[in-house]
Amino acid sequence: MNRLKNKVAVITGAASGFGAGMARRFAEEGAKIVVADINARGAEQVASEIGKAAVWTRMDVSLRSDFEEMTTTAMNAFGRIDIMVNNAGFTHRNGDMLKVDEATFDLITAINMKAIYHAAVCVVPIMEKQGGGVILTTASTAGLRPRPGLTWYNASKGWAITATKSMAVELAPKNIRVNCLCPVAGETGMLARFMGEDTPEMRAKFRASIPLGRFSTPLDIANAALWLASDEASFVTGVALEVDGGRCV
Repeated sequence: MNRLKNKVAVITGAASGFGAGMARRFAEEGAKIVVADINARGAEQVASEIGKAAVWTRMDVSLRSDFEEMTTTAMNAFGRIDIMVNNAGFTHRNGDMLKVDEATFDLITAINMKAIYHAAVCVVPIMEKQGGGVILTTASTAGLRPRPGLTWYNASKGWAITATKSMAVELAPKNIRVNCLCPVAGETGMLARFMGEDTPEMRAKFRASIPLGRFSTPLDIANAALWLASDEASFVTGVALEVDGGRCV
């Protein structure tokens, strides 16, 4: 139960869904956690559940100032940042790509793309001084095998995968590993948007595209993230790991 002993992990979008699953799982393995989310009440609740090994901060990942505040919170609480998980995400509702308004498009790019840039600018110098670190992004199978009706979300996740691989090459000499996860649709707050409407028929249609016959769970994603963040994956960088029940086969 000590795979992340003495490690400090910052996880965005950690008030619910995959992020909350990662926060709890990482803490079980000995990590100190910074629970970051725009949902302050949810972030506080998750941190409270974890206990003394966690602090929380309200964070809008589209804002550089909030990343700077997050790094200050992490350093004041724990003195270092070993793992940066870019998990916060946003999608438009499944439908005609031409009917996605510009404000929604801008929000997708700010949360799914620009936040990765903000995180790198704020965290990489800290990791470099420490002698290394891990950056992990929650991408999506949508970036590998796009579903119809999610064009702009698909594109943002494809960008995240390419950014991961590019960062991995550039940061390898600094001993900073960069990977991403590609989950299939899961039981999270965004599921209804992915499907367009949350009905038994639509759920059955989505499940039918997954060979193992079910949606992903926060624990599925957390266990994969745990491995990539741990020293067991010390020779793994630039990977887009499919956690998808066979969806991308």
